[in-house]
This record gives sequence, structure tokens and C-alpha cells, in this order.
Amino acid sequence: MRQTSSVVAVSLATLLAAFAVACGAAAAEDKPESRLTGLRLNGKEPIEIASDKLEVKEAENVAIFTGNVTVEQGPTILKSGRMTVHYAKDGGSAATGSSSIDRLEVDGKVYVKSDNQVATGDQGMFDMKTETLVLSGKEVVLSEGQNVLAGCKLTVQMKTGQAKVDPCPQGRVQVKIVPGSSKKP
Repeated sequence: MRQTSSVVAVSLATLLAAFAVACGAAAAEDKPESRLTGLRLNGKEPIEIASDKLEVKEAENVAIFTGNVTVEQGPTILKSGRMTVHYAKDGGSAATGSSSIDRLEVDGKVYVKSDNQVATGDQGMFDMKTETLVLSGKEVVLSEGQNVLAGCKLTVQMKTGQAKVDPCPQGRVQVKIVPGSSKKP
């Protein structure tokens, strides 16, 4: 039986809130969504990128990193097979990275780790203006310790930490919560 989107949204909000509490994440006051405290960016820390190959298309304001791509910024690590950086058309240079980044697109077994949270998927997109991370694929998994949340699309508002998980077309969002697993020793 197929649920309507409003019922799914309410169910997701409830499950995400339960997941956030079980994981020790702070819940937003008076809001039914969860807050993810681990997945975030820090604009004050340097970003290090390593890959097997880099192709810059200056006229298109694009830089394409391929092969074992690793991006690190503070406690946040992103790994993928390919990352395309789309630069804003503000007169900077994509070749030197002096132009501001508009968005990042990643694919090929995407892995994002920040603090004690890990998210995986097949492809992802990060919009720098809205600070929105979207991971999607055959299975998207968000985990913190033994606690696991799975679906086919994870959308995280990095500024607020609010997240939404959409189920797979023929499936449901799945959550595994291990009581006491989020307690710090």
C-alpha cells in the first residue's frame, strides 16, 4: 500500500527525531525534524583535495577531480570516485580556485564522515548558497555508531542540521536504534 507524501513526511519526521535522540543529536526546539550535529562545514578551516586526475575547464568554470577523490576540512572527510566543482561566474579562476564555488557534484560510491556520523550513497550534490547536501542512490545510509538510518535520498540543511530521508521507490525508510549506544563513557 502506497502512503501519501504528507503521511510519509510525518512518519519521517518522527523517525528522524527518534534517531536524533538515540544518537545524542540535539533536537530543534518545537520542530519535528531531526538535527544532525556531526555533518557540517567550517568555512574557517582549509580544504585539502587529493585525486588521481584533475581537469579544469576554465571557459565552463568547472574543475573535475577523478579517481580516489578525497576532500578534507577539519573533522569532515568526503570520498568519491569523481567530484565536479562548479565555480560561480564572478571573474575568478577555476584553475587556481580563486573563484567562489557554486556547487559540488560527486558520484562513484560517495562517503561523507564528520565527527562520529557517516553517510554513504551513490551520488551527491552540495549547493554552497543554500548549504544543502543531497545524497542519493540505490541505498543511502546514515549511521552513528550502531544506530543506522537507511533510505534512497538524504537531504541535510548544513546550517541548521535538519535532515530528511526519502524511501526507495518500492520500499520504506528503515531505522535501527540501539538503546544506550549514544552514551559517552
